[in-house]
Amino acid sequence: MSLKSLKGFLYKLLIMNQRVYIFDTTLRDGEQVPGCQLNTNEKIEIAKSLEGLGVDILEAGFPVSSPGDFKSVVEISKAIREPIICGLTRAVEKDIDAAADALQFAKRKRIHTGIGASDLHIYTKLKSTRDKVLEQGVAAVKYAKKKVEDVQFYAEDAGRANLEYLCTLIESVIDAGATVVNIPDTTGYNLPWVFGEKIKYILEQVPNIHKVTVAIHCHNDLGLATSNTIAGLVNGARQAEVTMNGVGERAGNTSLEETVMILYSHKQHLGLETNIRTEKLCPTSDLVAKLMKMPVQANKAIVGKNAFAHSSGIHQDGFLKNRENYEVIDPLVVGAEPASIVLTARSGKHALLHRLEKIGYTFEKEELVIIYEKFLEIADEKKKIEDQDLLEIVKEVTQSMSK
Repeated sequence: MSLKSLKGFLYKLLIMNQRVYIFDTTLRDGEQVPGCQLNTNEKIEIAKSLEGLGVDILEAGFPVSSPGDFKSVVEISKAIREPIICGLTRAVEKDIDAAADALQFAKRKRIHTGIGASDLHIYTKLKSTRDKVLEQGVAAVKYAKKKVEDVQFYAEDAGRANLEYLCTLIESVIDAGATVVNIPDTTGYNLPWVFGEKIKYILEQVPNIHKVTVAIHCHNDLGLATSNTIAGLVNGARQAEVTMNGVGERAGNTSLEETVMILYSHKQHLGLETNIRTEKLCPTSDLVAKLMKMPVQANKAIVGKNAFAHSSGIHQDGFLKNRENYEVIDPLVVGAEPASIVLTARSGKHALLHRLEKIGYTFEKEELVIIYEKFLEIADEKKKIEDQDLLEIVKEVTQSMSK
């Protein structure tokens, strides 16, 4: 067997594992949104909700960054039993010491250490060289390994890093004891097929990659975070780093709910699955939005208030005949309220009749035509027609017809 064939065979073996681990960083990367800082009690409340949701790894904070963050990681470690609790560090011994101390009460603990991997970061941010960065990364993993067994290494800005150097760095930190390697698209720059090819290349070229879980951590600067995450998973990564509602630095992180429901909806085609209890997605989303004081946009996929609302007459008619005409997800699956028919000037007779029947009225076809004409007059003046508006319309039309 040629070397190329052997690499292809090993790659196929690596991607046969169908389990995707959900690494939630709402309490670390997500909380970096300006104005959305949480206190310790709020963090614990969200952590418990995420535990109930079924996340596998919970990144509780960056312990060395402040006394408050250190305390939060300590208290979350005490309160949470099921997920692995993870603390972030730079590739610096004092950071790793702080993380180890903060994680001392965790039932299952992980230190997440790393360093910039792109030439841009190496030469302009770190003012260093490739060789020195590699040495620092390896030293950090070895030091963290003395503190905990489970050590994750992040190669910051891997999305823009030289691939040959990135592979060398990854191979070296795995030899140093890393159990997970994180390939971030830190600036959200990559195109999905490009990012997917990079993950595949790493899995094929790094000789000891089979010893670790490959993670991906994508940002949404160009609106591609979820697409890049799915591309990474399809090409062999098995840990998705996400936040609830896609909150996070700048334009945010990969959305947990989008990633999970894409895998859920396309399980037959992708063959990938998570341990997430999908019916808890909307309640968890609501909690995060409330405590972070960051409302979810109405048209946000999965958890937005309009995600299962229908206002166009054509859509309403199709939906009422068969839900699957315009819904690929049953709202109950994600813990949302049943789909709603929103009456506007764009609604048709079928939707109007449906709503009238729900409030206890039935009409003959001729009567409905008159009511619908009056409905359109009112709907042109108001953005949304409520049940009280319908009652007034029915009252006005029936009184007029009885004269």
